[in-house]
Amino acid sequence: MTNDLEDHAARFDEKAGEYDDELAPEHRACVEQVVEHAAPNADDVVLDLGTGTGEIALALADDADAVIGRDISEGMLEQARQKADERGIENVEFGEGRFRDPGVDWDVSVVTTNFAMHHLADEEKREAIAAIAALEPRRFVLGDIMLFGEEDSSTSFYGPEVDDPASVGVLADALTDAGFALTAVEYVHDMAGVLVAERPGGAGNDQESA
Repeated sequence: MTNDLEDHAARFDEKAGEYDDELAPEHRACVEQVVEHAAPNADDVVLDLGTGTGEIALALADDADAVIGRDISEGMLEQARQKADERGIENVEFGEGRFRDPGVDWDVSVVTTNFAMHHLADEEKREAIAAIAALEPRRFVLGDIMLFGEEDSSTSFYGPEVDDPASVGVLADALTDAGFALTAVEYVHDMAGVLVAERPGGAGNDQESA
């Protein structure tokens, strides 16, 4: 991780109130792709890691049985809870949690994340993906800053002092090593995209094929 956890949490606490207004178009495009590919069933439980202000979690709530949002920033979580209250969405729960320790004891069918895992070093990303696989979801949708080509420090949504993106190849290897099958790669920008991975035998597969 490029900074320690407390520094990251404090940084996002400070920007929580303006976070949604400052999102880059590439970030928003990844949100749309993650929501589209998550495609939960009506009795699925979705876990959204690095949920931020909850935009993905809230977008999926109508289609899922329940959605759990986890983040390290209490300021971001407060924004997510406020949005849920304003929209009258009751089947979402937001709380503190981390990629490698999400604090979830539900049977999770779908895991999503967007523009969050890039704060981890590559080996930490592998550990995070392994921890997600241990939850045995049938689908994991990963949107993030990721390298399709060369790193470009002039990219508006990238800051090398706090971001540590992996190449698409590194992420794909980590997913397959954890038992996932990579089923879709969505290119958004040379430094942003969405990976979709399925896990045979994961939660919800029996129902989906019934």
